[in-house]
Amino acid sequence: MTPQILWNEFPVGDHRAMCPMCGTNPKKKDMGITVLSAEHGIAHCFKCGFVASNRHERELTEAERKAFKRRMDALRKAHEAEQRERQAKAAAEAAQMWLKSQPVVEHPYLSKKGVKAHGLRVHGGLLLVPLRDANGVLHSLQTITAEGDKRFLPGGRVRGCYFSIGRPSGRIVIAEGFATAASLFEDSGTAVAAAFNSGNLLPVAKAMRSKFPCSDIYIAADDDHMTPGNPGMVAATDAALAIGGLLMKPDFSGLQRGPKDSDFNDLKRLIQEKEASQ
Repeated sequence: MTPQILWNEFPVGDHRAMCPMCGTNPKKKDMGITVLSAEHGIAHCFKCGFVASNRHERELTEAERKAFKRRMDALRKAHEAEQRERQAKAAAEAAQMWLKSQPVVEHPYLSKKGVKAHGLRVHGGLLLVPLRDANGVLHSLQTITAEGDKRFLPGGRVRGCYFSIGRPSGRIVIAEGFATAASLFEDSGTAVAAAFNSGNLLPVAKAMRSKFPCSDIYIAADDDHMTPGNPGMVAATDAALAIGGLLMKPDFSGLQRGPKDSDFNDLKRLIQEKEASQ
């Protein structure tokens, strides 16, 4: 069902609101709304591209259409400027936190996942995972608590950013989370990029393909078998198809798989548990 805009809540003028299609936080007003009259309005999400219009029987005049376009362009530019400001602030905060942090010696999260640090740092008990672009520029940080709670710095850029482990040599693997990426690297020695979430697999895959046009690129899927639509598999498949890459899926056959076991780190743990019990 297509989300509906409650047009009567917006008076004539330009407005910003949370997108009903992709928004989850009312404070993040990624959608621009222009209302010319009670009968005519248009909404456009600058994040996901969702568009909705409020139009009655009368067709817009050419002047009204041009007015809509000018005002939506102005809202888009304002949104982009605000986003750049937020990202710049987050990048500065990330740089300061990274400078104040220390190399990881040990951390409960790493112990729980059974992986090494691979260059991560720690600050105030939080693991810091840097988000860098294809040029190596630090844009933000992901923090991980001892319990495994993960957070990004507010306003920081995520799209197209990743954390790399190892040196590429003809083959690259792209995974979602750090622990999954670390597990794959430790087991294979192949360079791995952690994209942080399924929605970022495609942007990172495109960045990798542009930077390493001749490399074989594998997308390591999270098999979200208990989530409707299996978003991990869908996103990984789309990313692999988009760049001419190969898809990797964890095979839990013969293992006591739990409802939350979905990635290659989970697979590694279950294999180790099975071997230890034999």
